[in-house]
Amino acid sequence: MSLSLRPLAALLLAMASTTASQAALAGPEIRAMVLSIGDGDTIRVLQGQQRITIRLACIDAPEMAQAPDGANARSYLQSRLRLGSGVTLRPQTMDRYGRTVAEVIGKVNLNLALVEDGMAFAYRRYLGQCDAREYLDAEFRASRSRYGVWRVPGGITRPWDFRRGRTSGRSASTAESIPGGRRLRCREIGSFTRAQELLRQGHTYLDGNGDGVACESLR
Repeated sequence: MSLSLRPLAALLLAMASTTASQAALAGPEIRAMVLSIGDGDTIRVLQGQQRITIRLACIDAPEMAQAPDGANARSYLQSRLRLGSGVTLRPQTMDRYGRTVAEVIGKVNLNLALVEDGMAFAYRRYLGQCDAREYLDAEFRASRSRYGVWRVPGGITRPWDFRRGRTSGRSASTAESIPGGRRLRCREIGSFTRAQELLRQGHTYLDGNGDGVACESLR
């Protein structure tokens, strides 16, 4: 083997070893029924008698506040995952918000399709339990074709950067947007749709977990 090929071979061997280890850690595939679409990378499903929130693994879709891309990603997912349809889940882990992180398979791998069609980014920080090369190649093709989030050179602000910036400015924006300085409570709003409108108007505290969806308890 030539010297120039050794680093590549070592990388491929390491990736294969990592993939095998991760496959052993991942849970078995399960069947579920789609109940609702939260945003571009969050859905609710019924698995047996249990309602589960699924965070799509290895991708990051624009936040709903990143107009129009957040809404576009959600609409795309709605068009590909009909309510009441069956899906196969490939669970990977549980996130800090108690959501099951999984690849969602309908007629195709929806996580990968979102990236392929420019509706989401490959989430490099969490690519370890997916086929990283497959996701990065899909993202490259979307960027070359200027699909969706890649319609501007270099792509739109990454969702993880958007969340970081919004969190740092949350206190100031919240104070400016709340009449009389009083925070609204989800149970006072009474409507999931109204809660999303208030979120877009600046009531960011209604999105407690920073996933771009306000008052998920009202869904």
